[in-house]
Amino acid sequence: MSGQTAQPGGEPEGEVGSAWTAPKRERPSADPGERTPWVSGGVLFAGVLMLCNGVLAVLQGIAAVADDDVYGRIGSYVYELDLTGWGWIHIVLGVLVAITGGGLLKDAVWARPVGIFFAALSLVAQFLFLPYAPVWSMIMMAIDVFVIWALASRMEHAG
Repeated sequence: MSGQTAQPGGEPEGEVGSAWTAPKRERPSADPGERTPWVSGGVLFAGVLMLCNGVLAVLQGIAAVADDDVYGRIGSYVYELDLTGWGWIHIVLGVLVAITGGGLLKDAVWARPVGIFFAALSLVAQFLFLPYAPVWSMIMMAIDVFVIWALASRMEHAG
């Protein structure tokens, strides 16, 4: 050993008394056509969930319309509606949600804002349906919240 100490190479990071700044990171592209994998995957998954949610809502509605004995009766409920009425609401909303989910899978521009609207409407409908199917309604509400988040996140990145 010659007694020499190794000297650091490269540019100095700052001077004594000056504030150190973090290296600049590249910002995501503002190009609306460019997608980050996380957001694109979330939108794709939201489309699949909406398609499945719509089909299941139609089946839920058919079960309510066809045979009122599928769901338990409740005593008194503030938002009480005839079970057949709830069935038709689920059928109509389910068809619209499924169509929107298909639009999301085809990457239709109209499907994102419409998807947010129908997912929010589905969330409210499931909340009001809680006394008839509490566990199922809670699961569907959680899925609706994820769908709203995924579609709203994609819209942020879209420009």
